[in-house]
Amino acid sequence: MKLIVQIPCLNEAETLPQTLKEIPREIDGIDSLEILVIDDGSKDNTSEVAGDHGAHHVVRIKQTKGLANAFRTGIQKALELGADIVVNTDGDNQYPGKFIPDLITPILSGEAEMVIGDRQITKVKHFSALKRFLQGFGSATVRRFSGTNVPDATSGFRALSREAALQLNVLSGYTYTLETIVQAGNLNLKIASVPIEPNYTRRPSRLFKSMFGYIWRSAATLLRLFMLFEPLKFFSVLSAFCMTAGTVIGVRFLYRYITGSGAGMIQSLILAAILLIIGFNIFVIGLLSANLATNRKLLEDCLYRVRKIEMSSSRLSPEDLKTRQSSSKQKT
Repeated sequence: MKLIVQIPCLNEAETLPQTLKEIPREIDGIDSLEILVIDDGSKDNTSEVAGDHGAHHVVRIKQTKGLANAFRTGIQKALELGADIVVNTDGDNQYPGKFIPDLITPILSGEAEMVIGDRQITKVKHFSALKRFLQGFGSATVRRFSGTNVPDATSGFRALSREAALQLNVLSGYTYTLETIVQAGNLNLKIASVPIEPNYTRRPSRLFKSMFGYIWRSAATLLRLFMLFEPLKFFSVLSAFCMTAGTVIGVRFLYRYITGSGAGMIQSLILAAILLIIGFNIFVIGLLSANLATNRKLLEDCLYRVRKIEMSSSRLSPEDLKTRQSSSKQKT
């Protein structure tokens, strides 16, 4: 059983040594543990520090492309390296490495395919009251969208089984935390949470410059995910709003027209007709989007199978690879 701990980093030369130091090198049930650092175009010497402090693999991205891309790159590399379990943590040492054994236990026992470290937001004293409220509200929203029971949806401390890593597709250019949970729920993957106690980090987050910006981008991400995974529900809500408004205005016009007090209110009839037409068209778009979503699921299944075939060679021993190559040559 091979475990790879991946650490997406952006200018983490100062905190990365402590992060690497806290990662256990031996865990019960794990035969091989390797550390993978993804340097997302850091301006400092993050890559050199990673190599000097025990990282087995360092992937250097020349230009900063964001946390979601770094996470996606790390997952791809970890699978290529033959990981059976992938643990993701942050380079700022927010998540103590001592909790990694707890994080992977549900996967080792077969109870879960994705495990998320629950920071127990309400108990974190160094989080402001506003941040605790927003984190709780956001997690509740994600639970509703994804049909899961994840108490800390924005936690980046998480473990994935190989099968889960092969199936997930991170499309966002902002962050992976919300999208992977919604996808996992949509794929009916088993998700578990384990309580952890986060370390205090002095530096501000590099993911967002302000709380308002974080809320705005997170809301936009959730809205996009809802439209992507539940298109018929999404467009049906918009359609119902327009058609209800159009019906109310139309009934009002008819009532006044019949009672003789609707003279000169032809604009209400026009508005009602426009809203009803718009509502109907939105519903049709929802039906088309639902069909496209079905095609997307088929494409994702094909992508999963292709990945599985491509990555299977990384799990073969050198002897098995030689045997496969020799048999291929004989066939040709």
